[in-house]
Amino acid sequence: MHGLFFAFFSKISIINISLYFQEKINMELLQTREKIELLEQEIWKKIIGQKKLIRDLMIGLFSWGHILLEWVPGLAKTLCVETLSKVVDLDYKRIQFTPDLLPSDLIGSKVFVNWKFSVKKWPIFANLVLADEINRAPSKVQSALLEAMAERQVTIWENTYKLDEPFMVLATQNPLEQSGTYSLPEAQLDRFLLKTIVEYPTHSEELEIMKQYSNSNEVKLEKIFSKEEVLLLRKEIENVSISENIYEYIADLVSLTRNKEFSEKYLAIWASPRASIALVKSAKVFAFLEGRDFVLPEDIKEMLYPVFRHRIILSYEQIAEWMTTDKVIDQILQNVTVK
Repeated sequence: MHGLFFAFFSKISIINISLYFQEKINMELLQTREKIELLEQEIWKKIIGQKKLIRDLMIGLFSWGHILLEWVPGLAKTLCVETLSKVVDLDYKRIQFTPDLLPSDLIGSKVFVNWKFSVKKWPIFANLVLADEINRAPSKVQSALLEAMAERQVTIWENTYKLDEPFMVLATQNPLEQSGTYSLPEAQLDRFLLKTIVEYPTHSEELEIMKQYSNSNEVKLEKIFSKEEVLLLRKEIENVSISENIYEYIADLVSLTRNKEFSEKYLAIWASPRASIALVKSAKVFAFLEGRDFVLPEDIKEMLYPVFRHRIILSYEQIAEWMTTDKVIDQILQNVTVK
């Protein structure tokens, strides 16, 4: 009788402890979500519209993934990155890529000072690095940048230096201008977590932009996240759950690009396993930003476009017929269903 009584109250105690910790976790998630909303509000003090651009920058920030921003000049690509750097307490450097840029201008070199050689570190040693007009730099510079993006380290002469965490490259490029530009190698493109096509503003947003810039008052931005909070938040996001059928769905989406019939019709280069990893990482952050601790199929569908855009290369026949990568991604989504 006493044993039954003890077992009953022990079970109640375990349930109460479990409920207590679950409630504590839910409260912490709510507070984090409120802080993320504050971060968005601070960015929108300076940026009009561009919701997808801001979303993708935040996904890169909280997953430590590199982001490639593409479209014509004047759409606030650089301004959005600079604004993000002001509301997050991380080291920020901007590098203007030009055809005469050297690897040492990017990563640093040894200099002779006071009768001895010492290492002079350059802009790559920062948490947020804006590579402005990245496709204007030659292959040697891209090779040095690739090591930093892929290995999160830099080699200067015979020494290798680890980059501080978090480390994130935010690159901009104009795909229409060909003069003085170099195509990025596929190996480097694959290191970008997402490729975001920056959209034109709507008519109402255009009016707001003009009014904002005709106002002489300086917009003051507050720092919302510290470096320590960004590091902790990434650990929280890693706990976002993905069910087995979602993993299967991701694998099916990636595998379709390697399907012989489909690839011969549309593609010259297929999605690598890095694409499936990028889908998992970005979908977890997207779900977290939406206030959930689990991933839905809709999250995968939403992130498929920025994850696949730079990883699948269209065949010459499809390019000649004015097919776009996003239209091919539409076909992928139509041909794959959640099990």
